[in-house]
Amino acid sequence: MTRASFTGEQIYRGDASICRGCWDQMHVPIPIRGALALPFRAFGITRSKMNPNICTICERSFRYVKKQRQVTVNATILFADIRGFTALSEQIEPVRLTEIVGLFQDHCAQAIWAHDGIVNKQMGDGLMAIFNFPIVRKDHASAAVTAAMEIQRHCAAALKSLNVDRALGVGIGIHSGEVEIGEFSSFRSDFTAIGGAVNLAARLESKADAGEIVMSGQTAAQASHLTSQAKTRALSLKGIEIPVLARVLSKT
Repeated sequence: MTRASFTGEQIYRGDASICRGCWDQMHVPIPIRGALALPFRAFGITRSKMNPNICTICERSFRYVKKQRQVTVNATILFADIRGFTALSEQIEPVRLTEIVGLFQDHCAQAIWAHDGIVNKQMGDGLMAIFNFPIVRKDHASAAVTAAMEIQRHCAAALKSLNVDRALGVGIGIHSGEVEIGEFSSFRSDFTAIGGAVNLAARLESKADAGEIVMSGQTAAQASHLTSQAKTRALSLKGIEIPVLARVLSKT
């Protein structure tokens, strides 16, 4: 197929046949499914673990995609973490803990991927997701909030079904703003996001109780059709002198 052939639903459906990241960033059709993908697999180019609709060129070869070591991108960052996990880890066997973490990570990934985000980092009982890179979405704030709602809904039911002695839930923090995305280590070749926007999203997540989505005013404003019922909460955040007015959605 020619470059012009890769348009519309074939690129943007959930099971894209070409890498949506490479298409959005370079307009280069890199096959990731079907017979055309087989020669690429021979060279180690496969679907990424960050999102199955992007490829390992996006994941590991940032400089080849953007022709720069790092770029400034307007994105939405989501952090999620299991509440009650640390205390529970002192009471049950490691095999059960692995089951809980796997269930949480799987449900989070499915929700994030469904709305074109990437699971950029997995940190045991927590994760960090990026929306609007490398897959471009103008409504990235809305995509992140929708994914967060789905995470809360699906994880609440799944964690409840585990029948553990301690109640578990998920806390989520979201912020939209400019971030630096690129390769920041000479030892790892996959990209990540850094900057104040990432730090703020992490701080907001640290203030989220089980079942809550705590988001910045910037994210709430960009996803106003989803956040009209959100409550306003003044938060004192580490490293920030004045209280931050956050918007909070709760599943209860």
